[in-house]
Amino acid sequence: MGSNLVGLPTGLLMGADFNAFPLPLHIAGTRAAHAALFEELDSPQGRSMDEAATGIRFQQYMEMQFPAATQRPGDASRRFRAQYLRLLHGWGYDSNSPEGAVLKAWVESRFGIPATFHRAVIGRFGSPAWLQYMEDKSSSRFDNNAIRLQLDLLFEFAQWFLRRFGTPGQRHITLYRGTNDFAEHPVISRQDARHGVIRLNNLVSFTRERDIADEFGDIILEVQVPLVKVLFFNGLIPCHPLKGEAEYLVIGGDYAVRMDYY
Repeated sequence: MGSNLVGLPTGLLMGADFNAFPLPLHIAGTRAAHAALFEELDSPQGRSMDEAATGIRFQQYMEMQFPAATQRPGDASRRFRAQYLRLLHGWGYDSNSPEGAVLKAWVESRFGIPATFHRAVIGRFGSPAWLQYMEDKSSSRFDNNAIRLQLDLLFEFAQWFLRRFGTPGQRHITLYRGTNDFAEHPVISRQDARHGVIRLNNLVSFTRERDIADEFGDIILEVQVPLVKVLFFNGLIPCHPLKGEAEYLVIGGDYAVRMDYY
């Protein structure tokens, strides 16, 4: 486990106890660096905006702060540059893509939680799976400091958005994931046949809709995800880069889970 930028021990952040009883998480320096955005959102005018208008304002701010971040393929003859929407689109199609590796590497650098799966279980240092992950996350198309700063701001905006538009006092959201085995997320302990603790990859997709999870496997994982570990969901901004309308990107670790078998 590595160091992190959120001011809490990584072992604590990974643990099932933290996920059951979460604390607020902030990436060091991000809110201060973008104080103008959050002051605007917290102003009377900002508070008058609905969810859609708030998401539009965030995208406008990103365009101003990171001009290359919003360049579309075909917009210019120069090589397409890394940007957060491109990474989210890539994850939506394949979480084991180079885009997925860069997102997992961002979680490592900010939260200290290591990736445990990328195309295969990431084993020991120097193993084939580890080498493939290193190669993918170092892709010159995406791996640069600007993209990490964009993801920092995306996380902080998601946390602000969930507090602003969520139910007061709500700390968790019930999410589901379908799977056919536990290779990607091993069982750490079991209470009984349907309840236990699993170790999730450091970044993982869930859905809000149980019926959608059922399409992805015969085992349905039901998890109470702390809102402080939500990086992104399609309702956050007007464009929907993830493939599933009800999809959530969640920072991983050890989670208490209910397992239903079909």
